Amino acid sequence: MGSSNPSDGAVPKEEEEDEEMANGDAAEAEADGSPSDGSGSPDSSTPPPFSEGEKVLAFHGPLIYEAKIQKAEVLEGKWKFFVHYLGWNKNWDEWVAVDRLLKHTKENVAKQEELAKESQLQEKSKSRSSQKPSKTDVKPEKEDAKNQGSKGKKRKSVPPSEEKEKEKKPQESPLMLQFPLTLKKQLVDDAEFVTQLGKLVKLPRSPNVDDILKKYLEHRTKKDGMINESVSEILKGLRCYFDKALPVLLLYNKEKAQYNDMVKEDVSPSTIYGAEHLLRLFIKLPELLSHVSMEEEALTKLQQRLLDFLKFMQKNQSLFFLSSYDTLKGAVKSL
Repeated sequence: MGSSNPSDGAVPKEEEEDEEMANGDAAEAEADGSPSDGSGSPDSSTPPPFSEGEKVLAFHGPLIYEAKIQKAEVLEGKWKFFVHYLGWNKNWDEWVAVDRLLKHTKENVAKQEELAKESQLQEKSKSRSSQKPSKTDVKPEKEDAKNQGSKGKKRKSVPPSEEKEKEKKPQESPLMLQFPLTLKKQLVDDAEFVTQLGKLVKLPRSPNVDDILKKYLEHRTKKDGMINESVSEILKGLRCYFDKALPVLLLYNKEKAQYNDMVKEDVSPSTIYGAEHLLRLFIKLPELLSHVSMEEEALTKLQQRLLDFLKFMQKNQSLFFLSSYDTLKGAVKSL
C-alpha cells in the first residue's frame, strides 16, 4: 500500500527485489491495533472532526483510499483516528492524524481519482523509460554500415535469419495493462504474506485457474449471447502461458518446494493453483507477449479482453482470492 506499485514489483523476478518492495510497503503500516505514542481519552469539550463509523478518504503515500473510522482518541492533545482501509486486509489498519483524512465528498472523490490517474501516468512513463535501450545499444549494425559505407569498406555480413529476428523483436512491449486498485492491493498483500510472513497459498486451490477461466467464458457467453471463439482462444492461451511460466517466472523461492510436492509430470499447474498466482501472470504478460509478432488491431482486441478479464477477477475478488495464507507446514492439502 502507499506509493509502491505492485504491478512493477509484486511478482517474483528476483526474490531480493520483491522482499525489498514488500518490506517498504509493510513498514508504512502498523497492524497491532494500538497507537504508538501513548494512550488517552477524548476531550468532550472538543468534538472530533470525524466520528466513529464514518466513511472517509485517507491519504496513504501519494494516493487516497476509502476508509472507515474505527476509533477516535486524543493523544498528546491531538485527535488520532484508527482507520480500516475498505477493500484491504485488516493488517493495514492504522492510527492516523487529522491531516491525512478528508470528508467523503464528490470534490474529494474527484481529487482521489485525479491522483490515481497521475500515478498511472507516472508508472507508464517509468516503464517505458526503463525498457528503452540506450542510444549506444540500438542496432549498432546499421550505424556501422553508415560509417563503413562512407569509408568504402564492406559491411560485416550478418546471417539473414539473425537479421530478420532482430528486426522482428520489439524494443518494448506494446501491451499496457492497467490493474484495478483493489487488485494492486491484492498483489501487495500476496508479496507480504510470502516474503515477510513466510506463509504460502494452501494448495490445491478451489476455484483453481481452470475453474476461473471457465467461469469467465460462461460470463462472456451469457453477456454476448453466444460463444465467442476469439475469447476461447485467448483463454486457452492464458492457460498455456500459466502452465509454462509458473515454475520459472511466477514463484518465490519459498514456494518452489511446495510446487515440487504438488505438481507431478501428469499434473497441470492450472488445476492446482488459483487466482493468486494467475494474477501474477498478468504482471509478466507484457514481457512475454513482446516476443510475439501481432497486428495492431489484434493486439488492441487482446488488450481489451485482458482488461475485461481483470475486471471480472476484481468483481469476484472475494470468491477467487484467499484473505489469508497458511503456514509452510500446513500449506499443502492431501489430494
